[in-house]
Amino acid sequence: MARLFGTDGVRGVAGRDLTASLALDLSIAAARVLTRDSGSGRRPRAVVGRDPRASGEFLEAAVVAGLASTGVDVVRVGVLPTPAVAFLTGELDADFGVMLSASHNPAPDNGIKFFARGGQKLEDALEEEIEGMLGVPSTPAVGDQVGRVGEADDGAERYVAHVLASVPHSLKGLKVVVDCANGASTAVAPEALRRAGAEVVTIGDRPDGYNINEGCGSTHLEVLQEAVLLHGADAGIANDGDADRCLAVDADGRVVDGDQILAILAAEAKDEGRLAKDTLVVTVMSNLGLKLAMEREGIAVVETAVGDRYVLEEMKRGGFGLGGEQSGHVILLDHATTGDGVLTGLHLLAAMAHRRQGLAELAKVMTRLPQVLINVPDVDRSRVKDSEELWSAVRAAEAELGETGRVLIRPSGTEPKVRVMVEAPGQEQATAVAERLAAVVRSALG
Repeated sequence: MARLFGTDGVRGVAGRDLTASLALDLSIAAARVLTRDSGSGRRPRAVVGRDPRASGEFLEAAVVAGLASTGVDVVRVGVLPTPAVAFLTGELDADFGVMLSASHNPAPDNGIKFFARGGQKLEDALEEEIEGMLGVPSTPAVGDQVGRVGEADDGAERYVAHVLASVPHSLKGLKVVVDCANGASTAVAPEALRRAGAEVVTIGDRPDGYNINEGCGSTHLEVLQEAVLLHGADAGIANDGDADRCLAVDADGRVVDGDQILAILAAEAKDEGRLAKDTLVVTVMSNLGLKLAMEREGIAVVETAVGDRYVLEEMKRGGFGLGGEQSGHVILLDHATTGDGVLTGLHLLAAMAHRRQGLAELAKVMTRLPQVLINVPDVDRSRVKDSEELWSAVRAAEAELGETGRVLIRPSGTEPKVRVMVEAPGQEQATAVAERLAAVVRSALG
């Protein structure tokens, strides 16, 4: 039986894969697992938030009903970013939190993500326990044991005040375009930027329940690029639907990706003595140019498997404060328990203000090497590890590229495909090597 939880909660098409009954059952199972250590001083409490998808309304109702039926008091915080719900879980001393969102996915999708006490992501073992509890009979709460449902009207204000308290420099003098992806950051990202001192132009700020991520946000940066040029802004910031990602655009409309943002933030933090252990945590998919740049800056780089949860696990294990992914998941562990697009944007712009440099100038801290990714479908991904033909070709490619290039072969976690990624000093060489290795994957594993 396939595992219900993916790398970021439970997701699917709302109403078909993610039904009201599943949401109800999941919330009951989660309550049983996540309130075991609540103690007897008070009734367990959960924070519940969502992004503005229309399906979030019925899914939220199901989750709230399930939690209250088990005796959990529910604090509804409304439409807020995922990192805001994580923060409020800790701020309101809740036993756990629930976020309804499918992040950067289109509007028909939705998802349920749980946070443990303090707004921490769940470990795999806890997710497996919740799955194991699905359908297991339980005694419902009755009478005065039934959970109560209330609202936290000041959730957005608490979150904005929290992220602003972390910003080391005023943004006064900067003009910024922020794209809210018609998503969860609409009410908080522009407000935080204005209160930090920036002049703000807002786009993607009219969510109607169906237009989240549609032609806007971090998955459609061309809209932000045009707006930055149109308004003569110093920079543009793009969030995704639940605002746990941040990508940027410089004054000339060029994209600044997650690797470049990490490089800028790491260099700035090291210069100010704020980079824990002078170390940055990234995934194996980060551009080799980031690693080379960090070597020049005297910053160690620790690599993890792909996925922000693995980055976060390594950061906690090693006592590191900064990490993230090329996709724009940036984790500032001193201020957040998860990736936070609003927080990341504020700190990126603060670096611009502090150094009195444009984003294009700051991004020169690293040179992105040409990167080619080829997905090879309909092959036996289980044979990757033991294919001598494939690894012989990989060794030959690595010898050709030397220290200025890189090869990564990754079996897909869910589909019969293998990903071939090659970085090289030049685009032509990267493409040629990637295509050659893709052909070997087809012949060896097909």
